[in-house]
Amino acid sequence: MASTVTTSKDSTAASRPGYGRLLRTRGAWTFLLPGFAARQPFAMLTLSIVLLVQHTTGSYGAAGAVAAATGVSMALFAPYGGRLADRHGQRAVLVPGVLVHTAAGLALTALALTDAPLWALFAAAVPTGASVPQVGPMVRARWGVRLKGSPLLTTAAAFESVTDEFTFIVGPLLATALCTTVDPAAGLLTEAALTLVGGLLFAAQKGTQPAAGRDGHTRVEHVSALRVPGVRVLIVMFLGIGSVFGGMQVSLAAFTESIGEPGLNGVLYGVFAAGNMISGIVCGAIAWKASPQRRMLIGYAALALTASALWTAHSALLLAALGLLVGMCIAPALITSYTLVEDLVPAGARTEAFTWLTGAVALGQAAAVTVAGQLEDRLWGGAGFLVPMAGTVLALVTLLALRSRLAAHPRGRTVARGVGHRDPVAVD
Repeated sequence: MASTVTTSKDSTAASRPGYGRLLRTRGAWTFLLPGFAARQPFAMLTLSIVLLVQHTTGSYGAAGAVAAATGVSMALFAPYGGRLADRHGQRAVLVPGVLVHTAAGLALTALALTDAPLWALFAAAVPTGASVPQVGPMVRARWGVRLKGSPLLTTAAAFESVTDEFTFIVGPLLATALCTTVDPAAGLLTEAALTLVGGLLFAAQKGTQPAAGRDGHTRVEHVSALRVPGVRVLIVMFLGIGSVFGGMQVSLAAFTESIGEPGLNGVLYGVFAAGNMISGIVCGAIAWKASPQRRMLIGYAALALTASALWTAHSALLLAALGLLVGMCIAPALITSYTLVEDLVPAGARTEAFTWLTGAVALGQAAAVTVAGQLEDRLWGGAGFLVPMAGTVLALVTLLALRSRLAAHPRGRTVARGVGHRDPVAVD
């Protein structure tokens, strides 16, 4: 009897979702390591542009506008890149994207250093953003294939959130250190080099990429993830999260410069990202009983509340504490959103769905960088922190009003289109 009980306990422990079990998933490390290397440059891009252009023009408004052009173009083109990856395979989209991004980033750097007119910087910023490799969504899509129907999907979403936030700890610190101690252009040059090497390494992992939606024997009509009402609600929510990232990047840079400690910029942003990473680890380790929808509402309300207090901080220590709290509120919203995508969106459109969400973050970040830069130039120091407050509050109101659309529809009512096999799509 004793041995039976012990075996039962061991079996329960072995089957419990957790990071150890997740990382033992067959083939996971073949895309995790190159995926981490390939997504690291993304965390450096906006801040590297802001620091370089502000150095060459002397204006946070101009720097924010150029960075915003990058973010807007990424937001507009990323979903189409995700759709192409779903249809033709990730490698077919990733390799040319990496090459274009590297060339465009180098061109933007050269133009900034030669005091080119602002319109020329915008012209280079557009292809730089449009070609940002969407490695995070591609990694999430690979997890979806590996863990189809597994309770580890939520753990994988948490793990990816932690990974993203770790890159946003390392990235800003690295970008700030390079731009302030080596050369203002060093951050963007390093970003381009890391994108090239990491992106090509990730693209080489062909064995774990999801099967393309179209091959030589099967023709499938693609249904856009944007047609799912829940995805549209999540996009609005991610716009608010993007306003936090963008508003804090510009405002922290302006704040640390105003107190004569520009090197603290990366540290303060790193504290913010550390809060996100810590809460992400906790979220992934807990076996939640509450539904993802409920957790999202509570987490996003907490995010709006803490983000609304940022503009009141007048010391680096208080700003670090508030930034930590804001970061801790972001991860639950991100994790539950990515978990909901698995329920709301057919497998053949998930890479596209993930890129819509990351594109929404980029678009919100772009708008926030622009507005926060103008506020910092025209009003008092710290006025840019009003942007995260406005963005999260507006998104929370939308989320509360449309929360019913986040419920997954039964898979029984389906529509099949095209010729050949495809996953069923719920009728809304």
